[in-house]
Amino acid sequence: MKSEKKELSIGGQAVIEGVMMKGERNVSVAMRLLDGKIKVHDKRIGGFIDEHRWLKFPFIRGITNLIQMLYIGMWALFYSANEQVDEKEKEKLTVFHLVISLLMALFFALLLFKLLPLGITKLLQHYNLIGSNRFVFNLIDGAIRIIIFIAYILVISLMKDVRLLFQYHGAEHKAVNCYEAKKKLTLENVKKYSTIHRRCGTSFMLLVLLIAILVFSLVPVNLPFFVLLAYRLPLILPIASIAYELLKLGSRYPKNPFFLLLVRPGMFLQKITTREPDEKQMEVAIAAINGTLNAEST
Repeated sequence: MKSEKKELSIGGQAVIEGVMMKGERNVSVAMRLLDGKIKVHDKRIGGFIDEHRWLKFPFIRGITNLIQMLYIGMWALFYSANEQVDEKEKEKLTVFHLVISLLMALFFALLLFKLLPLGITKLLQHYNLIGSNRFVFNLIDGAIRIIIFIAYILVISLMKDVRLLFQYHGAEHKAVNCYEAKKKLTLENVKKYSTIHRRCGTSFMLLVLLIAILVFSLVPVNLPFFVLLAYRLPLILPIASIAYELLKLGSRYPKNPFFLLLVRPGMFLQKITTREPDEKQMEVAIAAINGTLNAEST
């Protein structure tokens, strides 16, 4: 009797005029080139992780996956950007550019989602507008972080290039939803599926912000600004790890009321971060997921 083919856990992200899809050991980037053709590029990943199996243990794999996706995501963006310029005008983006951009992105995220909310909350505490209760302090701090996060998404969604990126994001979700429904990856089938996905990075980010309210409440708040920040920074990775495990469980038990409640806000937020794609964009997403499936089977 022939055994049923195992379904891979596939996820990805939108890139410049394309989609990146990640399997267990391979990544495929599909993009629409200037001449209208679709180019698919495969990249092998996971060698170091495969050699150190403990990196796949629960609550460690979330941190591993986060670091890996940060690198792969930036690489895929740079690769697609390089492919979207004329050969005569091309200025090759190197690993150095990749590292610098990643560091700048991390610094910007730290400034916008850590320093600014904490600074505002400490200011409110300084003027006795809030007390010293840990949970109340972190509830306000967390609410400010979430407001900034949503406002940031709303602002960038007004940009033409970002709207295009959000369409490819929607195409990525449609293709993954079609694959997970065990339907053939055709344009007609992919069209039927939603642009919303339970394991989306948007849902992950919002879940991280919510969990942080509870975890940060373990740290005393009557501390100088930079001391409190120093206590909080090492907690970011454990918080991300908890969020990752909860999303994994939510995918395993999609009808569980608790997990539905956890993922619902993130799925609602995806109505901003995804847009309905056109047929050409869906074709690119299908090419990306097929590229990953083909690479995984070899």
